[in-house]
Parts: sequence; C-alpha cells; structure tokens
Amino acid sequence: MPLENKEEIKRVRCLFFGIVQGVGFRPFIYRQAVQYRLGGFVQNRPDGVLVEVEGAASAIDSFIHGVQNNLPPLASLTGVSALDIEIMSEDVFRIIPSDNSGDGDVHIAPDVAVCPECLAEFSNPHDRRYRYPFINCTNCGPRLTIIKAIPYDRVNTSMSCFPLCPQCQSEYENPADRRFHAEPDACPVCGPQLKILDEEGIPLNTSDPITAAVGLLKEGKVLAVKGLGGFHLSVDAGNNEAVARLRSRKYREEKPLAIMVYDAAGAHRLAQINDDEEKLLTSPQRPIVLLKKKNNNVISERVAPGVPHFGLMLPYTPLHYLLLERYFEALVMTSANQVDEPICIRNREAVERLKGIADYYLVHNRDILVRCDDSIVMVAGERQQILRRSRGFVPRPIALAESFPDVLALGPQLKATQCILKGKFAFLSPHLGDLETPQARDFFSESLTLMQRITETNPSVVACDYHPAYYSTKVAAELESVEVIRVQHHHAHIVSCMAENRISGEVIGLAMDGTGFGLDGNAWGGEFLVADETQFRRVGHLQYFILPGGEKAIREPWRIAASLLKNAYGQSWLSVAEKLGVVSDSKSGGLLDKIMEKKINSPLTSGLGRLFDGVAAMMGLRRQVSFEGQAAMELEGQINETSAASFPFAIKQDDEGCFILDVSETIRSIVEEIIGGTDKSKISSSFHWTLACAFAAMANKIKGETGIERVALSGGCFQNRILLEKSVFELENAGFSVYCHKQVPANDGGVALGQAVVAASIMKNRKV
Repeated sequence: MPLENKEEIKRVRCLFFGIVQGVGFRPFIYRQAVQYRLGGFVQNRPDGVLVEVEGAASAIDSFIHGVQNNLPPLASLTGVSALDIEIMSEDVFRIIPSDNSGDGDVHIAPDVAVCPECLAEFSNPHDRRYRYPFINCTNCGPRLTIIKAIPYDRVNTSMSCFPLCPQCQSEYENPADRRFHAEPDACPVCGPQLKILDEEGIPLNTSDPITAAVGLLKEGKVLAVKGLGGFHLSVDAGNNEAVARLRSRKYREEKPLAIMVYDAAGAHRLAQINDDEEKLLTSPQRPIVLLKKKNNNVISERVAPGVPHFGLMLPYTPLHYLLLERYFEALVMTSANQVDEPICIRNREAVERLKGIADYYLVHNRDILVRCDDSIVMVAGERQQILRRSRGFVPRPIALAESFPDVLALGPQLKATQCILKGKFAFLSPHLGDLETPQARDFFSESLTLMQRITETNPSVVACDYHPAYYSTKVAAELESVEVIRVQHHHAHIVSCMAENRISGEVIGLAMDGTGFGLDGNAWGGEFLVADETQFRRVGHLQYFILPGGEKAIREPWRIAASLLKNAYGQSWLSVAEKLGVVSDSKSGGLLDKIMEKKINSPLTSGLGRLFDGVAAMMGLRRQVSFEGQAAMELEGQINETSAASFPFAIKQDDEGCFILDVSETIRSIVEEIIGGTDKSKISSSFHWTLACAFAAMANKIKGETGIERVALSGGCFQNRILLEKSVFELENAGFSVYCHKQVPANDGGVALGQAVVAASIMKNRKV
C-alpha cells in the first residue's frame, strides 16, 4: 500500500463484543476502514465481530478510536480486544461470510421503534416502501422477537421464509446502504403482508386492511392488532362504550389501560410532560410512560379511572402510524390476553384465546418468535424508574461490577422474570407476568429455553425464591444435575438494587413491598436489612399486624383497616371502625374481631403494601380492589400538594434488639384527621411524609449500631413516586448515600437479578 512519509505499516486483529450484530455494525466498520484507507476484513462470529485491519499505524489508531466513539444507533460495545498480527499486504477491505463455529458471546439487540429515516421513506409517495407497514433498516425494527438462533443472520430469523426481491437483495448486499444486512429487510413485493380476520378467523375480502381496520375501530369494535412482540387489544380511547365493552369482555374492571397517541404533540394535549418524560416517550425504546393527566373531555374516563396518570406511548411500528394518522386522538393498546395469561403472538392462537373479546383481528404473516410485552417506565425525582422491563430494553444486559460464575435465577411468582449471569453481565428475560395459569407456566418454559439459547449457557447453579409454594421454586427442585440455592425474597430485592448500581459490601436495605415469605414463617414486606451479596440480617421491620382472612384481606382491604385499628385502639377498635364506616355494623365487626383474636386463617404480616391498603380503606377510598396495588395507587393519587406535616410514629426494640416501626400513633392521628373532616389530599400527603421520616429515623438507628451510611431502596412500594422522592430526600438530608433502581424494576420484576447475584456470590466465595 503506498503511504506518504513511509509511515509504519501494521496489521491488527480486533474482536468487538456487545450488541454488534443486526445493528449495522459491519457496514459501519467497512465505511470506517475505507475512510482510513485500510485493508482487511470484517466478519460476524458467535462471540462477536472480528475485524482485521492493515495500513498506517496512525490510521489504525484513528480507526479504532472512531469505532469506539461513533457507533451506529443500536450498537453498544461491552469490550474490545486488539492484537498486532503478521502483515498480509492487503489494501482492500472486505465483508466476509459469518463464521458460525465456536462459543457464543453476542448480545442481541432489543426491538426498537421505526427510525426517522424509515419514516421519511414511509411518508414519501414516490418511495417504493410508501405506507408499507413493515419498513425497517439496520437502525430500527424487530430484533429479539424474530430470532431463532445466534448469530443474528436472516436465516436464523422468522424472515427466512421471505426471499428478497432483486431490489431488496441489492440493498442487502451493498455495504454503503442503510439496509446492508438488515435481516428483517423487506418491501411490498417480497415482504410480509396484512390481512383482517373476522371473529372466526376467516379473512375479510378487502384490498385495504388498514382502511377496513380504521373503519371497524370508528364503529366501536374491539380489534386485536399484531405488533412486534405480541398482539394488542385496541379500541378508540375516546369511545366510552367501546372502552366499557373491552373491559367487560376482558374482565378488567378498573385497572388502567395503556393508550397510544400519534405524536408528542398529541401526548402534550392529554398529559403534563416534563423534559425527562418526553425524552423517554420519544426514545427508540418507546415504552409506556406514566404521565399526569390533564383535564380533558377527549379520553374516556373508563381508560384510567381513579388514578392521576395515563399510561401513554407513541407508535413504534409503521402499522401504528397508519392506524392513528387521521381519525383518533388516542387508541387503547392493551396486552391481548386473558387474566393472568401471557400476551398472544400467533394468529391462530389469538383467534382461539381471544374469542369473545376481539371482534376482528388485524394480522400479518411475519411470525413473532419471542413474546415481549410493552415496557412501562416513569420519572421520579429526575430518575428513570422502570416498572416493567420488556420490549425495547430486553435482552440488553445489565453490566455488573465484577465477573461471576454462570447462574440461572428463576425469579418470584408475581411479575416474574428470569435472569442468567454470564461473566460481567446479567441477562434478564422479558416480563413473564404472574405464574398462576397453565399458559403463563408454558411461557415460563419458553423463556427459559430462550434465555439459555441467546446466552449460549446451561448453568449448573439455579437460584430461586425461599417460598416453597412458588411455581418457580418447584421448577428449580425438579431440574436435574443442578445445585439449587434458595434466596429470601427481600434479600434478593436489596441485592438487585446493589447489582445494578454496581456496589458491594454491606448496605442498609429498605425492602418495601406487599408480601414475601419470611424466615420466621410470617409474611414480610416492611423490612430493614443489613445486607451484602451473600447474606443478610433483619435489623428492623414494620410492626406485625393480622391479615384477617389471609388472601381475602388483600382483595378486601377494609379487613386490613380493621386489623390496623385493632392494633391502634385495642378492645375499643370496633366503635372507631363503625364511625369510619370500615365495618357496616357491630355484628359483622364482632365476628371479625373473633377471627382476629383466634387468628383463624389470619397470618401476621409486616407488609408496607398492606399498610397502604388499610389506610386507603380507612379513608373510604377503596373497600375492595380488583387488581394488585389499586388501593395504594388511589391513595397516592389523592395528593395534590407535596408538603405536609408528618404524623407521629414510634421506634421500639424487641428482646433480640430488632427495631420495630410502630405506626399505632400514626393510625390514631389519621383517624382524628378523618373524623375532623381534613382534606384527603392532606391526610395522604402527611401519611407519605410520615413513612419517609420513619425510614430515615430507622436508618439512623441502624447506622448508630453498624456505622453503615449507604441505603438501598427496593420493593414494589417504591413504584410510588411520592414515597420514593420523599424517602430519598429525607435519607439524603440525614447524610446517607441512597441507591435506587433505574435499569430494573423495584418491584418483583427485579428479584431474579438479586437471586442470581446472591447465588453467584456464594459460589464465588467457595472458590476463594
């Protein structure tokens, strides 16, 4: 190769690790190499992307620096190795066929929203992909949901049955083109097509499925729409009767429904949106974002009754843009499933499982291979909080502070996910949901196979919850040739927070949720732990109270209110309960009193989530709930002011030195405020502030005995943005370093990560 000044020539072999396949990385490498006049080649391999470059030493240095600092939009690097090798006298750079041999270490990209370049083509009447519902390129579109195997080549995806037409083939083979090796690439000539099915699954005779679908939605019909990771059930969000019909058919009486609007301007018309929220809303991940409602008469009150927020998202497929472009302020887009079942992904499956719910089905013939529900996020105190981590985020790994042995964690029973540790990375599965039905358990098995396939691991150590009755725990016990490590639920919560914040050593862990199996056999959920990656000790907890009727009390929080009143007032609780309307009469109250006295099907709990339920019932907000967390959400929703005086509380110590947070005085103060006619907003705000002050006071007590100044917050109660913000404020004011969740859910969706790190840390310590 001719060079000016006879600069030193060398050849360097580089291996790039991370999300580097199916994201335009090879053409990017090609363009960089040509720019710096380098010879060599680039090749996909199971463990990453191999690059050999030959040329001037300074040009190679600039090439490597440019690659690391100017990646394609969907690519990310987790590591780079570089080694000088023998010069081959190459002055041409090539893209060579993939090498499929060897062990895999490639990170698969998540599915992301259609990119601006594709949208511009999609909107151009002179473009051959004008209004084509499956337009994509290397910077956007499906990834995880169409993959069969690694490496991520077209033959290993559900696009393998769509041979490329000559024009698409030319793009696919041209390194200078945006669609070079865009594996889902297609056009109207050679790609997937839409059709509409009636309720029996019979295709309608229409040449324009989109126009037909829009017409059906305008008529108030319930339409099942096939998307990226599964089907949605859709209705016009402004049509009260259509929303009510969907709720009735899906047996989803009050739980909020997600809505989709055409663009950010439409979102601003419906909700109050700050800069951080808009950034999330318009990000390539396109999650559902929880946004404070604006007063309007456009969206049916039945979409999100009783709560102050909409779950709102923008379109992420071209199909969504076609449905929303003219006629609707918003469409309901809720997961297409029955209660406690996974989202539907196959056309025939949807027709069978959604019979009686959907009137029509807008489907296509590109198979979805991996179920992946919409992700849900919120912003609290300028922090991103992921409430459900799935489409757009999975399977991008969580980077860990150190390398761990391979471990599989099977997660909890509710809001389940799975996790595999491999080296310095944690791979979390898509959201699985609650493992209560046969269909959900089938999905659990599907996901297990998927996770092992995409990480190319088969761990011999399996972590699971300490609860013996959880389905995931039973699965762990049935696996052959593995060591099972059971991890207490709240310990896993705290370690999940530690892992994603990349901290080690002891922390004060505040694990606040509804229910988790405690080591003493009681239902824990308001826990103060001193924990590290391998062990914990319980140094404090919310004072136990009775759950009258067990699981029934969770569905009927007036029972919890009665229990809290009994704790606070002793034998005189019944008269207070009658005055508040917690019990209807002395006879029913007396019966409940006997149940509590004799502890008939009435376990003890320290769950903070149950305390929220009881206070909401006491205030007359919710005697019964139709979904988990409803009472707590409505209690948070009462707040319209951020400052309020806290109620009194007490901190005691039991005989073993464990700190007990006693809220009896808090309950009595709340009762006085209710009877005195104080505004519910003020009571709710004071209650939240009281908890934040109590958390700081408890942490200070623990710090006094341990010297620990770091606090990790985890558990579903920290999905409450007011509680989270106030708690962080109080703890930081008290001098603590506070760690919260950002990348994984604070709720049970993050438990698998904690389980995996605990088990792997135990294994690692054995080898020391």
